[in-house]
Amino acid sequence: MPATTRTTLRRSLVAAAAVPVLIGALASCGYGSEAKKDDAAEKAPVAADAKKLSAPEVRIGYFPNLTHATALIGVKDGLIQKELGGTVLKPQTFNAGPSEIEALNGGSLDIGFIGPSPSINAYVKSKGKNLRIISGSASGGVKLVVNPDKIKTLDDVKGKRIATPQKGNTQDVALLNWIAEKGWSVDPESGKGDVSVVRTDNKVTPDAYKSGSIDGAWVPEPTASKLVSQGASVLLDETSLWPDKKFVITNIIVSQKFLSEHPDVVEAVLRGTVKTNAWINANPDKAKASANAALEAESGKALAAKVIDPAWPSIAITNDPLAATLKTQSEWAVKAKLIDQPDLAGIYDLKLLNKVLKEAGQPEVSDAGLGVK
Repeated sequence: MPATTRTTLRRSLVAAAAVPVLIGALASCGYGSEAKKDDAAEKAPVAADAKKLSAPEVRIGYFPNLTHATALIGVKDGLIQKELGGTVLKPQTFNAGPSEIEALNGGSLDIGFIGPSPSINAYVKSKGKNLRIISGSASGGVKLVVNPDKIKTLDDVKGKRIATPQKGNTQDVALLNWIAEKGWSVDPESGKGDVSVVRTDNKVTPDAYKSGSIDGAWVPEPTASKLVSQGASVLLDETSLWPDKKFVITNIIVSQKFLSEHPDVVEAVLRGTVKTNAWINANPDKAKASANAALEAESGKALAAKVIDPAWPSIAITNDPLAATLKTQSEWAVKAKLIDQPDLAGIYDLKLLNKVLKEAGQPEVSDAGLGVK
């Protein structure tokens, strides 16, 4: 497994042929591409006499997904709004990374929760001018789940059909790297080889598994636990492949324009996310119920206990962006020949986060040498 302290990535742009592949990649778990206003969350209470910050409102995007629990709970329970005072939080939910990046680039979104691959791709495509990663949010929550009748050991994966959410997305890159480390070969474009990598939208992966058209999947939660509820078994938890069993699955990003013009608002949002994460980690059962209630409000249906109960503890909520692991993930994509080595210098700006953490008596976090100078 690549060390997280490997040489800093050399400066270059994503190859033109590779950009469309990875810009289309989902964040941790994508179900489509539409964004919608979250009217329920938008009504989070704002005190009548609360003082506005430098912006009258802040537009925050996230996915209706467990790996975005910080946003789900922080918005629903008003923990972020409380820190914003009279500045109104305007939430939007997205089902895929590209649509959230498009909103950020188009000026209709200020801050977003999103996975590492879309963050990398958008930053490189814009030549470092559209976003900064300002915090972490979640780690882990990705598993290789398989049909136990067909796959009993890791070596049995050879010759089988394994689903990932989309070509070039975070889980797809991880699976391709794992296959390469097993000494097997797969064409990254077609997915054909010693393992058939089947790019399948997470919302249809359970049906694909049920029909027998795939033998397993390398997927994030709650898709992994949905498959287990259908009889699949967990063959590998991706956390076992990482130092300290941690790797980034969700970041918080901000428009560089908004960060420059409204640092006080960004700081307030981060104060809210840090407090939300502290509450989640101190109250895991209540947090699980709160996240599920938020999901029900978004989709009209809560996750069943047999899905959320095993899924929830596999996701670690954290302020640390785990920057070294993002660097490793980009190196895996290079090794898989999905991208050229990108220049990620300046993708992180953790100054405000570290200020908030210091005030809260928590240790500062690292940008792994990829921060703003």
